[in-house]
Amino acid sequence: MALSRRLPLRLCPGPSLLVLLLFVRSCLIEAVNLKSSNQNPVVREFESVELSCIITDSQTNDPRIEWKKIQDDQTTYVFFDNKIQGHLAGRAELLGKTSLKILNVTRSDTASYRCEVVARNDHKEIDEIVIDLTVQVKPVAPVCRVPKAVPVGKSATLHCQENEGYPRPHYRWYRNDIPLPTDSKANPRFRNSSFVLNPETGTLVFNAVHKDDTGQYYCFATNEAGSAHCEGQEMEVYDLNIAGIIGGVLVVLAVLVLITLGICCAYRRGYFINNKQNGESYKNPGKPDGVNYIRTDDEGDFRHKSSFVI
Repeated sequence: MALSRRLPLRLCPGPSLLVLLLFVRSCLIEAVNLKSSNQNPVVREFESVELSCIITDSQTNDPRIEWKKIQDDQTTYVFFDNKIQGHLAGRAELLGKTSLKILNVTRSDTASYRCEVVARNDHKEIDEIVIDLTVQVKPVAPVCRVPKAVPVGKSATLHCQENEGYPRPHYRWYRNDIPLPTDSKANPRFRNSSFVLNPETGTLVFNAVHKDDTGQYYCFATNEAGSAHCEGQEMEVYDLNIAGIIGGVLVVLAVLVLITLGICCAYRRGYFINNKQNGESYKNPGKPDGVNYIRTDDEGDFRHKSSFVI
């Protein structure tokens, strides 16, 4: 019995398979494609940044390059007709064929930038890629409000606010150069205090101040770009003098009583009644019924004329 020997199966590409491979290869190569080494660059204000846009495949030697800025639903040209346009003129340049470098970036440069390439000799002529640029801004000195004097046991609120930094800063308060925790109850060192700090809004709230809360307070505003602080301000916590307050109230009441008695006595003695008569304010007596008074030049006075009605 003869044993059959298996021969390895060998497939050879036919003409149709070769044509398909060549067609796919041709389509892949003759289509412009873009990529970026960093589509979300982050840079601090006044530094420089590169917006990466790289052509990976294209059959066109001199493609048309355009950059556009998209901000607040508005689109403006940045690079067009082979030159820098708009607000970036003079502080931007093209790197290689397509990448864009911005010098001395500002907070207004935070936006989306679209790189568009048109390759006329490729089957797919147009490709684009979007770069989202974030410019971080260092905070300026925050505005701090600290009450100058608060009686023991009363509530007090300290404010700290900064509006220039980006991203929005976080806040931290210091008392006599010692950082305060977000909650006094969480730290035994501040067991005599009763405050809560909101690092998002910068408010430091004391439910009931204690004598140990007296001191110099200042606040730091911090984000990824840096930090800044306000000048220290003194807050005094004093004891409330109840006896002094009662005594002051009694003195005021006594003064008011004396003033009232003085006014009453003056009215009773007639000091507020005006008894002087003005000659021009003389009022003529009433005329009796049936009597007419006629003044003549000869008489120089009134002449009486009687008229009787029967």
